[in-house]
Amino acid sequence: MQPPSDPRIKKVTAKDVAERAGVSKWTVSRAFTDGGTVAPKVRERIRQIAAEMGYTPNLLARSLSTRSTRLIALVVDELGNFNQLRVLNEATRQMQARGYSTLLLNLSAEYGPAEAVNLADQFQVDGIVFLGTTLKRDLIELAQRIKHIPLVVILRNSGEADIRYVSTDGYVAGGEIADLFLSEGYRRIGYMAGPMSERTELRRMEGFRDRLKEAGTPLSLVLEASHYRRSEGLQTLQRYLEATPRGERIEALFCENDILAIGAMDALVATHSQRKIAIVGFDDIELGSSPSYELTTFRQPIEYLVSEALRRILDPDADSLGSLMAPGTLVMRQSHRRSAG
Repeated sequence: MQPPSDPRIKKVTAKDVAERAGVSKWTVSRAFTDGGTVAPKVRERIRQIAAEMGYTPNLLARSLSTRSTRLIALVVDELGNFNQLRVLNEATRQMQARGYSTLLLNLSAEYGPAEAVNLADQFQVDGIVFLGTTLKRDLIELAQRIKHIPLVVILRNSGEADIRYVSTDGYVAGGEIADLFLSEGYRRIGYMAGPMSERTELRRMEGFRDRLKEAGTPLSLVLEASHYRRSEGLQTLQRYLEATPRGERIEALFCENDILAIGAMDALVATHSQRKIAIVGFDDIELGSSPSYELTTFRQPIEYLVSEALRRILDPDADSLGSLMAPGTLVMRQSHRRSAG
């Protein structure tokens, strides 16, 4: 019987592999470095010996010599948001495909932006991606002070000339949704927003309101949910329905994101008002396509946005690239149509 492994056994090092292969330690290092100048046969032999000995490169040690940790910090503040999770999945997938690892920094009441950005700096990350993060003043000032780390904001306009962003054009999207409601003949139209501090720079409401105004139909109502949660969407619309006579209610409602829209649709069911108000969301999360909701929504080009964000951090031409506003796609289902009566 094989005796149990001893946890005190010394880890195999590059020097050990070098001695077995009859090469220098630096040749071993180059054999595990992309683009390293090592003959193909030598590289193959070193890697085979390393596999037999159970050797893996020490990435932290390598970063000291290459001045690159191949580590990207992802700063988030809304992990309960379904769309954020989808973007996080895509971002980590693309980073790993490019040979980078992720340092995930989740902002909260106990762990603020100062701690997150300072930690990213201490880890000497190769870049920072603010993933839909609300850029409050203290976070902006910290980011601007750390000039040696490239950074980019994704899914939200930074609102700062010297902080690049990659986002869907929310203003244009809002206009498209306004046109959809107008084409359906609605005239009493509302908007459900998230918290004031978190919706800044999304520009969805502004595009929606301005397009309605151009068409001679003012925005009739703005509801504000205290958080981007399904329960908040439900309670916000439910309070409105309870306080407003049926004949005075809005005919259509654009919700700032899908999870608020789904909550609003649940409120219609809970008050026996299903399909009495047309509803459109934003993001195209998977739940919205359920037969229970058939949510009409606006899809963001997540794969493209993530790719462009990483390009602004990692590619050789990164310094020449400015901010980017990308078009999205209106996804037509059934929720933008309401029943008669």
